[in-house]
Amino acid sequence: MPRTVNLEVHRERREAFLDVAQRLVQTKGYERMSVQDVLDQLETSKGALYHYFDSKQALLDGVVERFGDAAMRSVAPILEDPNLPALQKLERFTQGLARFKAEQKQLVLAILEVWNSDGNALVREKLRQLSASRLGPILSSIIRQGIEEGTIRSSAPEETATVFLCLLQGYQDLVSKQFLGRQAGTVTFDEVMSTLAAFTDAFERILGVPRGSVNLADEQTMRFWFG
Repeated sequence: MPRTVNLEVHRERREAFLDVAQRLVQTKGYERMSVQDVLDQLETSKGALYHYFDSKQALLDGVVERFGDAAMRSVAPILEDPNLPALQKLERFTQGLARFKAEQKQLVLAILEVWNSDGNALVREKLRQLSASRLGPILSSIIRQGIEEGTIRSSAPEETATVFLCLLQGYQDLVSKQFLGRQAGTVTFDEVMSTLAAFTDAFERILGVPRGSVNLADEQTMRFWFG
């Protein structure tokens, strides 16, 4: 007879591997963490691990995907609010994600370390694709709503969302470097805020909205990360 899989047990075991991997990524760092570290903490075998994850990178992918799932759940009420205008929804959505990241600062910094590593181009690209797959449909929906409300000027919501997303990812690439620059003392907080202002202006132009209509991050949030 074919084996039956207890889905709840399967989920719990998979989560146990992710819990340990996340803890090690945060405390030891992804580069210094080994598969054996995970096995030692769970007192299990490679065979058990490879039933769920086929590599160290797959473990990291799982940690990041779980983080992304939790982030999306945290902002779901904002996106599902039928009475919230599009521009307010966009603002609260991005600021909600910022709050969630602040609450998970240790993990975010650990992921940022991986992101900025010269030897992790493949990981960086996978993270970028994961971000695009989650944010693209959301941005398209918000832009489509704004067009219907008459607050966003665009004849192609999907294409506009793609351009917006590309610019947003470019901004994320730049601010990750600025974060390191702030740690090294080579970038000033004024430079960080000037970059935010420049990109905000570009976001507003893409959406065809008046200046001051978009506020993706406030100064308090920026100081939390860059102050």
